[in-house]
Amino acid sequence: MVNFKGIAQNAAANVPGLSNFAVSKASLTLYHPPASATGIPGSQIGEVKFSYNPGNVQIQRSASWSAQSAVAFERGTTPEFHGAQPANMSLDIILDGGILGGLTGGGVDKDIELLMSACQVDPQSVSSKRPSPPWVKLSWGNLKEAQFTAITQNVSVNITRFNADGTPNRATCQLSLMEIPQATKGQNPTSGALTASRMHSVVAGDSLASLAWREYGDPTVWRVIATANNIDDPLRLKPGQELLLPAAEEVRR
Repeated sequence: MVNFKGIAQNAAANVPGLSNFAVSKASLTLYHPPASATGIPGSQIGEVKFSYNPGNVQIQRSASWSAQSAVAFERGTTPEFHGAQPANMSLDIILDGGILGGLTGGGVDKDIELLMSACQVDPQSVSSKRPSPPWVKLSWGNLKEAQFTAITQNVSVNITRFNADGTPNRATCQLSLMEIPQATKGQNPTSGALTASRMHSVVAGDSLASLAWREYGDPTVWRVIATANNIDDPLRLKPGQELLLPAAEEVRR
């Protein structure tokens, strides 16, 4: 289990030499679920930009093992591995419309509505005969462990302030997310052999050349990644973008 403690957004202003550092703002993006079994989310539905970065993000990964009883083993047999389990993540966020001139500011009702819709069936998925709530993804700087595509298991909203007309102006929210594992790609349609292809979530500073160097030890093979993801402009990678990284053995061919 990994437990990340957030840093107050104004901390840099109080530390000499850190005032020039940019603060990475966290957000949660909702996507239409895939219309087929490809496992690739559809277009973006909306984005909830957090008023403050999370103060606490808890991520848990686990693996499934089992051990059989055997008389010949004094302390039991060697456990048998049955597979890795999807990661789970929980986080607390604050939505704040602000206060302007002594009066409450903008409402956060739209953000609350978008968060709650993450646990409701997406109407577009019904027409594709694959009913599902939206898929979501947390984006926050270089926190790679948290940047996976997920489904929302639970949303809890506590509204703590209202505008004069009753519009919610401030709310604390708790989210529970479960990772959607990406399937390993087949080597070819006839053999069905599995390769080690995997998905990578783009973070700030990533480039196709740097990914090629990190994955294959050769930055010049960045075109393999571009081809696998139908990328026309290698300079336009967006943080949070999902890229398929072909297996090393496929690249060597």
